[in-house]
Amino acid sequence: MSSAASMQPVSCFPIPGIPLVEPGDDLAALMEAALRDCGVGLSDGDVLVLAQKIVSKAEGRYLDLAALEPSQRAREIAARTGKDPHHVEAVLSQSDEVVREGPRVVVVAHRLGFVMANAGIDESNIEHPDGTRRVLLLPENPDASAAALKQRLDAAFGVEIGVVINDSFGRPWRNGVVGVALGAAGVASLVDRVGATDLFGRRMQVTEIAVADEIAAAASLLMGQADEGIPAVLIRGLPRHGPSRPAADLVRPRERDMFR
Repeated sequence: MSSAASMQPVSCFPIPGIPLVEPGDDLAALMEAALRDCGVGLSDGDVLVLAQKIVSKAEGRYLDLAALEPSQRAREIAARTGKDPHHVEAVLSQSDEVVREGPRVVVVAHRLGFVMANAGIDESNIEHPDGTRRVLLLPENPDASAAALKQRLDAAFGVEIGVVINDSFGRPWRNGVVGVALGAAGVASLVDRVGATDLFGRRMQVTEIAVADEIAAAASLLMGQADEGIPAVLIRGLPRHGPSRPAADLVRPRERDMFR
C-alpha cells in the first residue's frame, strides 16, 4: 500500500431499512434493496460488513435448547460455572475443546477454529416464539457465506467488492468486546509485512496485520452491541492491502498458540 493511498479518506455508512431476517430469506436480495433504497449503492473496492446474526438467521441456524438432553459433562461444567446445562450442551455440540471455565462462561475452541466464549452462541436480539428458548449458532461456513454474498452483489451492481461477516469477541488481556471477522471474501484478511521496512529502514520480523478484523471493528462502532438495529455497514475508500485471503487465515494454529 502506497503512502498516497493511505492518505485517502475512508467513509463508513450504516445501512438502514434492513428488515428482521428470517430463516430462508434471500439476504443478498435484502441487502441489494437496502443499498439502493438508501442511495449509497456499491462501488468498486467497497467493503460491506454484515453482522453474523443476520447471516445465521437467514441460514436458519437456530437451536431449541429444550430439544437438548444435557450430558453428564455438560451438567458438571454447568455446576462449576453457574450456566444452564442445556446451554452448556449447546456449546459443547459446537466445540472441539474446552479451553477455560469461569463464572457464567465457557471458553472453547469452536469447530471453525475460533477460540471464543460460549462457542459464539447467542440469545440476544433474536425472537423466542411461543415461549421457546432458542439460541443462534454461528454460520456453518462464514467464508463461504461471505463469498456467496459477494458474488451476488458484484453481479447486481456490476462491481468488485469485499464482504466481511463480523461478530463481537472478548480479548484475553483487555476488558470489553470488539468486532472481529468470522468470514471474508474479496478482502486481504491477513497481510504479512515480514521483511518490509519501517520509517528508519529496519526490517520487520514478525508483523502481520489482521486487516479483516480491523474492518470488522470499524463497522462495529456503527452497528453497536444492543438495540441499535444496524446489522450492515458499508466502508468506502479503503486502499487495497493485498490479495484476497479468507478470514479462516486469521485463526492461529494450535501449535502456535502460547496460551493453550
